[in-house]
Amino acid sequence: MFSVLICDDSMVARKQVAKSLPQDWDVAIHFAKHGEEAVRAIESGKGQLLFLDLNMPVMDGYETLKAVQSKQLETKVIVISGDIQPTARERVFALGALDFIEKPVSPKDMFSMLVKHHFIEDEAKSSQMDASSLDPAIRDCYQEVTNIAMGQAGDHLARLMNVFVKLPIPNVNLIEVSELHMMLSDIEQKDSVSGICQGFLGAGVSGEALFILSDSSFGDVAKILNIDEDMDDHVQLEMLMDAANILIGTCLRGLAIQLDLNFSQGHPIVLGQHLNVTDLISNNKAKWRRTLAIELSYGLEGYDVQCDLVLLFTEESMKVMNYKLSHMLED
Repeated sequence: MFSVLICDDSMVARKQVAKSLPQDWDVAIHFAKHGEEAVRAIESGKGQLLFLDLNMPVMDGYETLKAVQSKQLETKVIVISGDIQPTARERVFALGALDFIEKPVSPKDMFSMLVKHHFIEDEAKSSQMDASSLDPAIRDCYQEVTNIAMGQAGDHLARLMNVFVKLPIPNVNLIEVSELHMMLSDIEQKDSVSGICQGFLGAGVSGEALFILSDSSFGDVAKILNIDEDMDDHVQLEMLMDAANILIGTCLRGLAIQLDLNFSQGHPIVLGQHLNVTDLISNNKAKWRRTLAIELSYGLEGYDVQCDLVLLFTEESMKVMNYKLSHMLED
Protein backbone atom coordinates (compact mmCIF):
# COMPACT_ATOMS: atom_id res chain seq x y z
CA MET A 1 0.00 0.00 0.00
CA PHE A 2 1.21 3.50 -0.83
CA SER A 3 2.51 5.28 2.26
CA VAL A 4 2.09 8.95 3.19
CA LEU A 5 4.03 10.65 5.98
CA ILE A 6 2.86 13.96 7.46
CA CYS A 7 5.55 15.83 9.38
CA ASP A 8 4.57 18.86 11.48
CA ASP A 9 5.18 19.78 15.11
CA SER A 10 1.52 20.81 15.46
CA MET A 11 -1.01 18.03 16.08
CA VAL A 12 -3.76 20.26 14.72
CA ALA A 13 -1.79 20.86 11.52
CA ARG A 14 -1.09 17.13 11.09
CA LYS A 15 -4.78 16.32 11.41
CA GLN A 16 -5.72 19.13 9.05
CA VAL A 17 -3.39 17.83 6.34
CA ALA A 18 -4.69 14.28 6.83
CA LYS A 19 -8.29 15.46 6.47
CA SER A 20 -7.44 17.31 3.26
CA LEU A 21 -6.36 14.10 1.54
CA PRO A 22 -8.95 12.55 -0.82
CA GLN A 23 -11.33 10.51 1.28
CA ASP A 24 -11.30 7.58 -1.12
CA TRP A 25 -7.50 7.44 -1.51
CA ASP A 26 -6.37 4.03 -0.24
CA VAL A 27 -3.11 4.93 1.53
CA ALA A 28 -1.39 4.29 4.84
CA ILE A 29 -0.95 7.57 6.74
CA HIS A 30 1.87 8.07 9.25
CA PHE A 31 2.84 11.08 11.36
CA ALA A 32 6.04 12.68 12.62
CA LYS A 33 6.46 15.62 15.03
CA HIS A 34 9.78 16.83 13.57
CA GLY A 35 12.30 16.07 10.87
CA GLU A 36 14.31 13.59 12.88
CA GLU A 37 11.24 11.41 13.39
CA ALA A 38 10.39 11.78 9.71
CA VAL A 39 13.83 10.62 8.58
CA ARG A 40 13.63 7.56 10.86
CA ALA A 41 10.17 6.76 9.52
CA ILE A 42 11.32 7.00 5.89
CA GLU A 43 14.33 4.82 6.63
CA SER A 44 11.96 2.21 8.06
CA GLY A 45 9.95 2.16 4.83
CA LYS A 46 7.24 4.68 5.66
CA GLY A 47 6.52 7.80 3.65
CA GLN A 48 6.80 7.32 -0.10
CA LEU A 49 5.27 10.79 -0.11
CA LEU A 50 6.26 13.25 2.62
CA PHE A 51 4.25 16.35 3.50
CA LEU A 52 6.76 18.53 5.32
CA ASP A 53 6.45 21.63 7.50
CA LEU A 54 9.40 24.02 7.59
CA ASN A 55 9.45 25.51 11.09
CA MET A 56 9.86 22.67 13.62
CA PRO A 57 12.04 21.88 16.65
CA VAL A 58 14.85 19.26 16.70
CA MET A 59 15.15 19.15 12.90
CA ASP A 60 13.37 21.71 10.74
CA GLY A 61 12.10 21.28 7.21
CA TYR A 62 15.24 22.58 5.50
CA GLU A 63 17.44 20.21 7.51
CA THR A 64 15.06 17.36 6.71
CA LEU A 65 15.29 18.06 3.00
CA LYS A 66 19.09 18.05 3.25
CA ALA A 67 18.96 14.72 5.10
CA VAL A 68 16.69 13.23 2.44
CA GLN A 69 19.16 14.31 -0.22
CA SER A 70 22.34 13.22 1.57
CA LYS A 71 20.90 9.85 2.60
CA GLN A 72 19.28 9.38 -0.83
CA LEU A 73 16.01 8.42 0.82
CA GLU A 74 13.23 7.05 -1.36
CA THR A 75 10.55 9.69 -0.86
CA LYS A 76 8.94 12.59 -2.68
CA VAL A 77 8.57 15.78 -0.62
CA ILE A 78 5.82 18.37 -0.78
CA VAL A 79 6.35 21.27 1.60
CA ILE A 80 3.33 22.67 3.44
CA SER A 81 4.18 25.89 5.24
CA GLY A 82 2.89 29.24 6.34
CA ASP A 83 6.24 30.78 5.38
CA ILE A 84 5.43 31.98 1.88
CA GLN A 85 8.47 34.19 1.36
CA PRO A 86 9.90 33.85 -2.15
CA THR A 87 13.25 32.90 -0.63
CA ALA A 88 11.65 30.04 1.33
CA ARG A 89 10.16 28.64 -1.85
CA GLU A 90 13.47 28.97 -3.69
CA ARG A 91 15.33 27.16 -0.92
CA VAL A 92 12.98 24.19 -0.68
CA PHE A 93 12.99 23.68 -4.46
CA ALA A 94 16.79 23.92 -4.49
CA LEU A 95 16.81 21.19 -1.81
CA GLY A 96 14.73 18.85 -3.93
CA ALA A 97 11.14 19.53 -2.86
CA LEU A 98 8.60 18.47 -5.43
CA ASP A 99 6.18 21.31 -4.70
CA PHE A 100 5.06 23.87 -2.14
CA ILE A 101 1.57 24.38 -0.63
CA GLU A 102 0.61 27.31 1.54
CA LYS A 103 -0.99 26.60 4.94
CA PRO A 104 -3.78 25.85 5.57
CA VAL A 105 -4.14 23.41 2.69
CA SER A 106 -7.65 22.85 1.32
CA PRO A 107 -8.93 19.51 -0.03
CA LYS A 108 -9.28 21.14 -3.45
CA ASP A 109 -5.64 22.33 -3.52
CA MET A 110 -4.47 18.97 -2.19
CA PHE A 111 -6.37 17.09 -4.88
CA SER A 112 -4.96 19.34 -7.62
CA MET A 113 -1.44 18.84 -6.28
CA LEU A 114 -1.77 15.05 -6.17
CA VAL A 115 -3.17 14.96 -9.70
CA LYS A 116 -0.48 17.32 -10.97
CA HIS A 117 2.28 14.99 -9.77
CA HIS A 118 0.46 11.80 -10.78
CA PHE A 119 -0.05 10.39 -7.30
CA ILE A 120 -3.72 9.97 -8.18
CA GLU A 121 -5.72 10.15 -11.38
CA ASP A 122 -8.20 12.89 -12.15
CA GLU A 123 -11.36 10.81 -12.26
CA ALA A 124 -13.15 13.55 -14.15
CA LYS A 125 -10.79 12.76 -17.04
CA SER A 126 -10.02 9.08 -16.50
CA SER A 127 -13.53 7.87 -15.78
CA GLN A 128 -16.17 7.75 -18.45
CA MET A 129 -18.81 7.95 -15.75
CA ASP A 130 -19.12 11.66 -15.33
CA ALA A 131 -22.44 13.41 -14.89
CA SER A 132 -22.85 13.98 -18.61
CA SER A 133 -22.68 10.23 -19.30
CA LEU A 134 -25.97 9.69 -17.45
CA ASP A 135 -28.42 10.13 -20.31
CA PRO A 136 -31.40 12.33 -19.34
CA ALA A 137 -33.84 9.63 -20.49
CA ILE A 138 -32.02 7.01 -18.40
CA ARG A 139 -31.97 9.40 -15.44
CA ASP A 140 -35.74 9.78 -15.77
CA CYS A 141 -36.06 6.00 -15.76
CA TYR A 142 -34.00 5.75 -12.58
CA GLN A 143 -36.23 8.32 -10.96
CA GLU A 144 -39.41 6.59 -12.08
CA VAL A 145 -38.48 3.07 -10.95
CA THR A 146 -37.18 4.51 -7.69
CA ASN A 147 -40.37 6.52 -7.25
CA ILE A 148 -42.41 3.33 -7.51
CA ALA A 149 -40.13 1.41 -5.13
CA MET A 150 -40.10 4.34 -2.71
CA GLY A 151 -43.89 4.46 -2.74
CA GLN A 152 -44.06 0.77 -1.87
CA ALA A 153 -41.63 1.27 0.99
CA GLY A 154 -43.60 4.30 2.22
CA ASP A 155 -46.86 2.34 2.05
CA HIS A 156 -45.35 -0.50 4.08
CA LEU A 157 -44.07 1.96 6.66
CA ALA A 158 -47.41 3.79 6.82
CA ARG A 159 -49.36 0.57 7.41
CA LEU A 160 -46.99 -0.68 10.10
CA MET A 161 -46.91 2.62 11.99
CA ASN A 162 -50.40 3.91 11.14
CA VAL A 163 -49.00 7.23 9.97
CA PHE A 164 -48.96 9.31 6.78
CA VAL A 165 -45.54 9.17 5.11
CA LYS A 166 -44.39 12.23 3.20
CA LEU A 167 -42.68 10.95 0.07
CA PRO A 168 -39.88 12.92 -1.64
CA ILE A 169 -38.87 13.18 -5.26
CA PRO A 170 -35.92 10.78 -5.73
CA ASN A 171 -32.61 12.53 -6.24
CA VAL A 172 -30.39 10.66 -8.75
CA ASN A 173 -26.74 11.67 -9.11
CA LEU A 174 -23.26 10.44 -9.92
CA ILE A 175 -21.13 11.47 -6.96
CA GLU A 176 -17.77 11.14 -5.30
CA VAL A 177 -17.63 9.88 -1.72
CA SER A 178 -16.42 13.35 -0.69
CA GLU A 179 -19.72 14.77 -1.99
CA LEU A 180 -21.93 12.34 -0.10
CA HIS A 181 -22.44 14.62 2.90
CA MET A 182 -23.76 17.33 0.57
CA MET A 183 -26.66 15.04 -0.32
CA LEU A 184 -27.57 14.84 3.34
CA SER A 185 -27.39 18.57 4.05
CA ASP A 186 -30.91 18.67 5.46
CA ILE A 187 -30.01 16.52 8.45
CA GLU A 188 -26.54 18.02 8.73
CA GLN A 189 -28.25 20.78 10.71
CA LYS A 190 -29.37 18.30 13.37
CA ASP A 191 -27.21 17.79 16.44
CA SER A 192 -26.39 14.17 15.65
CA VAL A 193 -27.48 11.15 13.62
CA SER A 194 -27.27 7.36 13.69
CA GLY A 195 -26.68 5.21 10.64
CA ILE A 196 -26.99 1.69 9.25
CA CYS A 197 -25.33 0.31 6.12
CA GLN A 198 -26.48 -2.85 4.37
CA GLY A 199 -24.92 -4.39 1.28
CA PHE A 200 -27.01 -5.93 -1.48
CA LEU A 201 -26.17 -8.12 -4.44
CA GLY A 202 -28.01 -9.23 -7.58
CA ALA A 203 -27.10 -10.50 -11.04
CA GLY A 204 -24.38 -8.05 -12.03
CA VAL A 205 -25.69 -5.37 -9.68
CA SER A 206 -24.33 -4.61 -6.23
CA GLY A 207 -24.14 -1.74 -3.82
CA GLU A 208 -24.84 -0.45 -0.35
CA ALA A 209 -27.95 1.00 1.23
CA LEU A 210 -27.22 3.77 3.70
CA PHE A 211 -29.97 4.56 6.21
CA ILE A 212 -29.58 7.62 8.44
CA LEU A 213 -31.98 8.70 11.17
CA SER A 214 -31.75 11.98 13.04
CA ASP A 215 -31.32 11.38 16.78
CA SER A 216 -34.04 13.95 17.42
CA SER A 217 -36.47 11.55 15.70
CA PHE A 218 -36.17 8.74 18.25
CA GLY A 219 -38.61 10.27 20.72
CA ASP A 220 -41.46 10.49 18.21
CA VAL A 221 -40.66 7.07 16.74
CA ALA A 222 -41.01 5.64 20.26
CA LYS A 223 -44.42 7.33 20.62
CA ILE A 224 -45.61 5.90 17.30
CA LEU A 225 -44.48 2.40 18.28
CA ASN A 226 -45.83 2.78 21.83
CA ILE A 227 -42.42 2.12 23.35
CA ASP A 228 -42.36 3.06 27.04
CA GLU A 229 -38.82 1.86 27.81
CA ASP A 230 -36.01 4.20 28.71
CA MET A 231 -34.44 5.48 25.50
CA ASP A 232 -30.96 4.08 26.04
CA ASP A 233 -28.56 3.25 23.19
CA HIS A 234 -29.74 -0.37 23.03
CA VAL A 235 -33.41 0.56 22.58
CA GLN A 236 -32.52 3.23 20.03
CA LEU A 237 -30.37 0.74 18.11
CA GLU A 238 -33.28 -1.72 17.92
CA MET A 239 -35.54 1.05 16.59
CA LEU A 240 -32.88 2.08 14.07
CA MET A 241 -32.50 -1.50 12.85
CA ASP A 242 -36.27 -2.00 12.53
CA ALA A 243 -36.80 1.20 10.55
CA ALA A 244 -33.83 0.46 8.29
CA ASN A 245 -35.03 -3.08 7.67
CA ILE A 246 -38.48 -1.86 6.61
CA LEU A 247 -37.32 0.85 4.22
CA ILE A 248 -34.25 -0.87 2.76
CA GLY A 249 -35.93 -4.24 2.28
CA THR A 250 -39.12 -2.90 0.72
CA CYS A 251 -37.35 -0.38 -1.52
CA LEU A 252 -34.90 -2.98 -2.85
CA ARG A 253 -37.72 -5.44 -3.52
CA GLY A 254 -39.55 -2.76 -5.49
CA LEU A 255 -36.46 -2.04 -7.59
CA ALA A 256 -35.70 -5.72 -8.09
CA ILE A 257 -39.17 -6.47 -9.47
CA GLN A 258 -39.00 -3.62 -11.98
CA LEU A 259 -35.45 -4.48 -13.09
CA ASP A 260 -36.15 -8.23 -13.20
CA LEU A 261 -33.51 -8.92 -10.55
CA ASN A 262 -33.26 -10.78 -7.27
CA PHE A 263 -31.35 -9.01 -4.52
CA SER A 264 -29.79 -10.78 -1.59
CA GLN A 265 -29.05 -8.53 1.36
CA GLY A 266 -26.07 -8.68 3.67
CA HIS A 267 -26.15 -8.29 7.42
CA PRO A 268 -26.82 -4.68 8.45
CA ILE A 269 -23.80 -2.89 9.89
CA VAL A 270 -24.01 -0.04 12.39
CA LEU A 271 -22.01 2.87 10.99
CA GLY A 272 -22.31 4.86 14.18
CA GLN A 273 -24.66 6.30 16.75
CA HIS A 274 -25.00 9.93 17.78
CA LEU A 275 -22.52 11.32 15.26
CA ASN A 276 -22.71 14.25 12.88
CA VAL A 277 -23.08 13.34 9.22
CA THR A 278 -19.52 14.35 8.30
CA ASP A 279 -18.00 12.07 10.95
CA LEU A 280 -20.35 9.23 10.05
CA ILE A 281 -19.19 9.34 6.45
CA SER A 282 -15.52 10.01 7.27
CA ASN A 283 -15.42 6.99 9.58
CA ASN A 284 -16.64 4.78 6.75
CA LYS A 285 -15.08 6.44 3.72
CA ALA A 286 -13.34 3.25 2.57
CA LYS A 287 -16.73 1.67 1.86
CA TRP A 288 -17.65 4.02 -0.97
CA ARG A 289 -16.10 5.29 -4.15
CA ARG A 290 -17.42 7.16 -7.18
CA THR A 291 -20.94 5.84 -7.50
CA LEU A 292 -24.51 6.24 -8.63
CA ALA A 293 -26.43 7.54 -5.64
CA ILE A 294 -30.20 7.62 -5.27
CA GLU A 295 -31.31 9.70 -2.29
CA LEU A 296 -34.69 9.41 -0.62
CA SER A 297 -35.72 11.59 2.35
CA TYR A 298 -38.75 10.40 4.29
CA GLY A 299 -40.81 12.35 6.81
CA LEU A 300 -43.87 11.47 8.90
CA GLU A 301 -46.72 13.96 8.93
CA GLY A 302 -47.44 15.36 12.38
CA TYR A 303 -44.19 14.05 13.84
CA ASP A 304 -40.63 15.29 14.11
CA VAL A 305 -39.22 12.30 12.26
CA GLN A 306 -36.73 12.60 9.43
CA CYS A 307 -34.75 9.79 7.86
CA ASP A 308 -32.64 9.50 4.72
CA LEU A 309 -32.14 6.41 2.60
CA VAL A 310 -29.31 6.50 0.05
CA LEU A 311 -28.78 3.64 -2.39
CA LEU A 312 -25.20 3.52 -3.66
CA PHE A 313 -24.57 1.44 -6.80
CA THR A 314 -21.13 0.53 -8.18
CA GLU A 315 -20.01 1.67 -11.60
CA GLU A 316 -20.15 -1.93 -12.89
CA SER A 317 -23.75 -2.16 -11.70
CA MET A 318 -24.70 0.83 -13.82
CA LYS A 319 -23.76 -1.01 -17.00
CA VAL A 320 -26.32 -3.71 -16.19
CA MET A 321 -29.00 -1.30 -14.97
CA ASN A 322 -28.53 1.10 -17.89
CA TYR A 323 -28.96 -1.83 -20.27
CA LYS A 324 -32.18 -2.91 -18.56
CA LEU A 325 -33.54 0.63 -18.40
CA SER A 326 -32.71 1.29 -22.06
CA HIS A 327 -34.81 -1.73 -23.00
CA MET A 328 -37.63 -0.40 -20.85
CA LEU A 329 -37.49 2.78 -22.92
CA GLU A 330 -37.76 0.78 -26.13
CA ASP A 331 -40.78 -1.24 -24.97
